[in-house]
Amino acid sequence: MSSAPPASSASATPERADAAAWLAVAAGTIGALMATLDISIVNSSLPTIQGEIGASGTEGTWISTAYLVAEIVIIPLSGWLERVFGLRTFLMIATTLFVAFSMTCGLSDTLPMMIVGRIGQGFTGGALIPTAMTIIATRLPREQQPIGNAMFGMTAILGPVLGPVLGGWLTENVSWHYAFFINLPIGFSLLTLLIIAMQHQAPRWELIREADWFGILGLAMGLGGMTVVLEEGEREQWFSSPEIRWLTLVSVLGFISLFTGQIVSRRPVIRLRLLLNRQFGAVVVMVTMVGMVIYGTSYVIPQFLSQISDYNALQSGQVVLLSGVPMILMMPFTPKLVQIIDIRVSVTLGMAILAYSAYMETDITSLSDGHTFAQSQLLRGVGTVFTMIFLNQAAIRSVDRDQASDASGLYNTARNLGGSLALASIAVIQDQRIWLHSRRIEESMSANSDIVQSYIAGQTQSLGSSDAAYQNLNAIIQTQALTMTYADLFWLLSVGIVCVTPLVLFLRPLPKGAKPVASH
Repeated sequence: MSSAPPASSASATPERADAAAWLAVAAGTIGALMATLDISIVNSSLPTIQGEIGASGTEGTWISTAYLVAEIVIIPLSGWLERVFGLRTFLMIATTLFVAFSMTCGLSDTLPMMIVGRIGQGFTGGALIPTAMTIIATRLPREQQPIGNAMFGMTAILGPVLGPVLGGWLTENVSWHYAFFINLPIGFSLLTLLIIAMQHQAPRWELIREADWFGILGLAMGLGGMTVVLEEGEREQWFSSPEIRWLTLVSVLGFISLFTGQIVSRRPVIRLRLLLNRQFGAVVVMVTMVGMVIYGTSYVIPQFLSQISDYNALQSGQVVLLSGVPMILMMPFTPKLVQIIDIRVSVTLGMAILAYSAYMETDITSLSDGHTFAQSQLLRGVGTVFTMIFLNQAAIRSVDRDQASDASGLYNTARNLGGSLALASIAVIQDQRIWLHSRRIEESMSANSDIVQSYIAGQTQSLGSSDAAYQNLNAIIQTQALTMTYADLFWLLSVGIVCVTPLVLFLRPLPKGAKPVASH
């Protein structure tokens, strides 16, 4: 989501964009596509990656979480960094570093090396997303901006949806390493377009002194520390671990620093005062929960299909792709929908569909496969359009024009924060619920039961030893416990959506016949 260009910029823009302007728009769109692809490109191939770098299932969430957390920090800074370096220089630096960190990920043979690469990808890729809207707003005349917005809208939708399919295909047909190496030719193409189509702007180093350093450090320390605590707390026995206690302190100090920046900085990195606006605050809460559902399900479904249904990476990615089908089909009609449907009706309908789509997945069994998720994935795509498009418009229209860029940063930060919290929570819940369900299943099976004894005898005869029979029984118990755990996760996501849906009452209708504002 990005504000419309200032009036001065609009008046200075030619009536018809020239070839250089469209090349610049293409460059911004390619950069955003590359960045959004890499949010989810690892999801379907995570089991393969985890096995090769020696990471457990819960540790593997870091490969996705690290990218999202880094994006959360950089997105609010993008506008300031554009002004400091100049747009072309900033994009060239971000693209070069993104490719370099992608190579680091592709060459990784340990979890720490992979996490460092993903953090770097998040920092640099997150900068490529909002700058694409800046190019559209500044290089295209107002009457041609809807074309640029449509190009970007398709990119924003296709990236996360195509990511698992592309990553899965590369994993199955080449190697998972190429899910990252593919950024090398794309990055070179992007750099070429930037050099050809965009003019150099002199850097404004004096703006460094004006930065909200309290807020910048606070974002990194607060969100980074909180995410590590959520991810590692369960394995480290929470506050019995000195590392968790120290990280909690780092997180608290970070949030104190962030709030300090709200008071002492002339332009805070994130203007938290906007949350006091009733409509905008409601939008932020809802989009955080929607982010949890979107990113959470796109992570959990490939994991389930891989671990329970024995799907390969490509097959898992194809199931995730189903949610993108209604998004792509509905995208051309969204400008008209915004004008004719009351925002409260649309968001309520979208939230209800999202909640129901997650609830449909609570009845999964160990025999479920991709067909089980087909209907719910299609519904999820419809629900995402009705919620995200309208919440996007509500957020930008709920604040004054001069606060639109701050609202954009906070809105996108909230969406990614929801995804980060979802992945971190999944790691905690998965550990706890697998243990709980395993114990309950074991307690329901008496060792002296005729059924258990008969099963063990049959398996012993079939497998040749009693040890193998007991190992097979334990594998069945773990499979059932894991299936029940995934059902719990879907149930929690559906309940979360239901809990925040009443906030639609705080939304105000959009102006009658109003055209959608530029957004992502």
